[in-house]
Amino acid sequence: MNANHVIFNSDGTKIAAGSSDFMVKVVEVTDSSKQKTFRGHDAPVLSLSFDPRDVYLASASCDGSVRVWTIADQTCTKSWPLLQKCNDVINAKSICRLGWQPGSGKLLAIPVDKVVKLYRRETWDSQFDLSDTSITQTLNVVAWSPCGQHLAAGSVDGSIVVWNVETQECIERMKHEKNYSVCGLAWHPKYSQIAYTDTEGNLGLLENIGDRKKPNDEVASTVTKGYNDLFDGDDDDYLNGDMIEPQSSPKAGANEDDADDDDLMPTSGHLRRAIIDDDDNSLDIGMIKANANLQKEDDDNDQTGDFPALPTPTQQPFYDGPLPTPKQKPFQSGSTPAHLMHRFMVWNSVGIIRCYNDEQDNAIDIEFHDTSVHHATHLPNSLNHTMADLSTEAILLACESTEELASKLHCIHFSSWDANKEWTVDMPKDEDIEAICLGQGWAACATSALLVRVFTVGGVQKEIFSLPGPVVSMAGHGEQLVVIYHRGTGFDGDQCLGVQLMELGKKKKQILHGDPLSLTRKSYLIWVGFSAEGTPCYVDSEGIVRMLNRGLGNTWIPVCNTREHCKGKSDHYWVVGIHEKPQQLRCIPCKGARFPPTLPRPAIAILSFKLPYCQVTTEKGQMEEQYWRSVVFHNHVDYLSKNGYELDESANSQSVKEQQELLMKLFALSCKLEREFRCVELADLMTQNVVNLAIKYASRSRRLNLAQRLGEMAVEKASELATAAEDEEEEEDFRKHLSAGGDYGRYFMFAFIFAAKYSGNNSDVVVGSEEGGKIQDQEVEDAEETDACEEAEETPEVHKQRPNPFSKGVTSAEVTTPKPVVIASSSQGRVNPFKVSSNKKDPVVPSASVLDTMSKYSKKTSLCSSRAVNKQNTPVIKPLIPKPKSKQALAASFFQARTPNSSEKTVEDRQEKAGNESHEVKVTAQESTENRRPKTGFQMWLEENRANILTDNPDLNEAEVIKEGMSRFRMLSSEERMVWTEKAKGGTVNDLAEDKKRKRPTADEDEGKKNQEQKPEDSNLSKKPKPLDQSTNVRLSAFAFKQS
Repeated sequence: MNANHVIFNSDGTKIAAGSSDFMVKVVEVTDSSKQKTFRGHDAPVLSLSFDPRDVYLASASCDGSVRVWTIADQTCTKSWPLLQKCNDVINAKSICRLGWQPGSGKLLAIPVDKVVKLYRRETWDSQFDLSDTSITQTLNVVAWSPCGQHLAAGSVDGSIVVWNVETQECIERMKHEKNYSVCGLAWHPKYSQIAYTDTEGNLGLLENIGDRKKPNDEVASTVTKGYNDLFDGDDDDYLNGDMIEPQSSPKAGANEDDADDDDLMPTSGHLRRAIIDDDDNSLDIGMIKANANLQKEDDDNDQTGDFPALPTPTQQPFYDGPLPTPKQKPFQSGSTPAHLMHRFMVWNSVGIIRCYNDEQDNAIDIEFHDTSVHHATHLPNSLNHTMADLSTEAILLACESTEELASKLHCIHFSSWDANKEWTVDMPKDEDIEAICLGQGWAACATSALLVRVFTVGGVQKEIFSLPGPVVSMAGHGEQLVVIYHRGTGFDGDQCLGVQLMELGKKKKQILHGDPLSLTRKSYLIWVGFSAEGTPCYVDSEGIVRMLNRGLGNTWIPVCNTREHCKGKSDHYWVVGIHEKPQQLRCIPCKGARFPPTLPRPAIAILSFKLPYCQVTTEKGQMEEQYWRSVVFHNHVDYLSKNGYELDESANSQSVKEQQELLMKLFALSCKLEREFRCVELADLMTQNVVNLAIKYASRSRRLNLAQRLGEMAVEKASELATAAEDEEEEEDFRKHLSAGGDYGRYFMFAFIFAAKYSGNNSDVVVGSEEGGKIQDQEVEDAEETDACEEAEETPEVHKQRPNPFSKGVTSAEVTTPKPVVIASSSQGRVNPFKVSSNKKDPVVPSASVLDTMSKYSKKTSLCSSRAVNKQNTPVIKPLIPKPKSKQALAASFFQARTPNSSEKTVEDRQEKAGNESHEVKVTAQESTENRRPKTGFQMWLEENRANILTDNPDLNEAEVIKEGMSRFRMLSSEERMVWTEKAKGGTVNDLAEDKKRKRPTADEDEGKKNQEQKPEDSNLSKKPKPLDQSTNVRLSAFAFKQS
């Protein structure tokens, strides 16, 4: 196994090595055959340290323990569980370089998280901890000064701190400009100097540690002069100087495990920073001033031969605010870091592009998830491409410029029908491609010149536009292009990003005009793209997934927190795709890392979405979250339909059905909690059919005030639907529908009939199913005059009381059990998005009531219902799907057009309150309704006042006349409306009163007569449906739906 750490003892006679096979070996330098093996760690060894007296050996391991071994007998003397466990050195948060105090070996220093713990020799007790506010990330390495008085520590984000161990005071702070992880520290044997290395291979020197006499500006010049040649000029990682940074009290929060974080945290005390000038044209004012001061001081020093004292903060004003955050570098979504030899160039919903760059090969492998799109491809990478994107049409590659070659954009259009499938474009001189993406029929690249260049997929140059700042990333889907760029400089660890969203189709337009991009505090962008349905999404380094909410003015809504699914702090999820239907976040779990290795092939995990609503542990909060999540993830349907895409209507209907079910459950829960105002708010979100069910629920719960308010809302919703029908210019069907029987007028009266029906003292609610959805006037009067209790006393037969699905005894969970239902659209003449296709050419679209799905109840009915209803006497309906023995009752919507038929007979079924009404009266009523439909009070009032309305408003059409009449009728007093209702009833009132006194026929006679009535009606059907089993739910649904 490879050794992870190798050290010599103080006199150079022994060498120790810790490796990934969990063992530590100590070998004599002069005789390698003399070896000692130390076994006991349960994971790879991270680091080792020899005791200066050669008695002990300390080791740290990925198993989370730090052990002290006795070298002579190879036994473990002490073990502390201090570190975070991991499975390999590459996943460790810290390499944990230990250190014994030189000379006596009295103290053992161990870097643990953000502090250095010191343990005393022999007793192994913890003496004290050394810490500092400038340390915001995990410490990686410690090093003692040769004198043993000072201790230096370096962190994974580039901080170096030096303490005086005796006073425990911090005497020096330095911050790496590029935040590279410090992985090595070494003191000069004589002078106060520390050499340090970082994980990118750079070497630095920190001089005059703790020396307050010599000004740091002069130190800076010394460092710059002496060490410029040590650094690689290509990386621009040389030091231009150190600058005195201010004291700053706030302690910055840390991202626990990000070695690659670009955070620049404010620190307290005396802080040095290495300044790196990335731009040849930029000038640092602080450096100019420092250099000017240096020249003066050099002159003074030549004369006096002495150093001036360092000015105190009171003498010289310093900036004491938040520090600017280094700007995030551009990246390709779905790619892993470019410095890796084996890496993913892109992993998206189409396929995977891998890059191999080692001694044997420099090549690119392309693999498609669906091999019918294209077969797997192997390409040489002679141009050293670093960026890639993949679509179902093409492969797009890009490389940076070199001294000899310009930056190139290379496209392989594999779906092209001609033979020449590849094209390449060279960028202008000094312009580098920084991000690329593919859409449908186009490709785009963003360059260092702050330009976005658009090409056709065949290679024609198209639009060019400027970006307000350096690009961070970009993505394409269909005609949409999203570009993320730096709007400005962020502070205190935050990035300052903007987003532009454009549509590059025939009608080119910009949707988002450089809006600020919302990120979690102190985080940065790690993925941006589109869902499979075309909604822009992005993910930040804190694991928050956000999606564009087109339904709320193109705002961003957090839809998932991947950190909630992680087991450990150092675990992450690497996003590869997002789906809205079904709701899936496809990502790769990364144990102890931010990105996956190429081998072995990573496994995809699917996470669920959850909006961050409050109190989601409660039933109310859970249903609210489900409802609004369904709404957000349904927004893409409207967008796609506007852009000419074909939609799956059954899936669309299913989503709306789920939303309405959840609203009905919330309504029932609010009713149970006696929150009537909340009920009205919920009803405002419902479709009109479900509002009708809510009215029934409220009435059954004896909440008449709520039922009345909901009735008014139902009238408003009907008016809105009528207006919408006009706006869509479906006038012909609309007028035809009105002439077919004035269903709109009757529907407008829905609320008032309800109010009249339930204003009496009746303890139960009449549920009727009348022809054309009308509520019979006779039944209204019966409801007022007859009390359910009296009716029960007169009843000669005893029946079991029907269970009430809306009574308080029924739990809300029982009432609102979800089952599949179809909610039919009620607007006539419009395309019905919820229509279920059928082989029959029939204008009626049957629909099932939501209430049918709420719960199952006993088939036994009460006396009232058994009197008027039996299994033979069912409403004439046409089933959704011809199924034998179907027990699901179906009800047509309110606004279905009805064609009058002279041979059609109306069956009055389910009149609960008509307890004393004789069979002869029923037959008479049936004959009368066969010949003419009884008019409502509103209809009679409208006929008399139509002329007045048209005089005032001559331009109104029929629907607008009804709406105007409705508003005027509502302004009448209740007494006046009652007079019109009485007029509509005419002479039938007295007859009914007399008929009630007659003897009621037995249930058997009643059943026989109703069977006879059913036969002529059935003869008119093209196909006889099997009589459906009536349940309580069917009777309830008949209230809200016209049965035809």
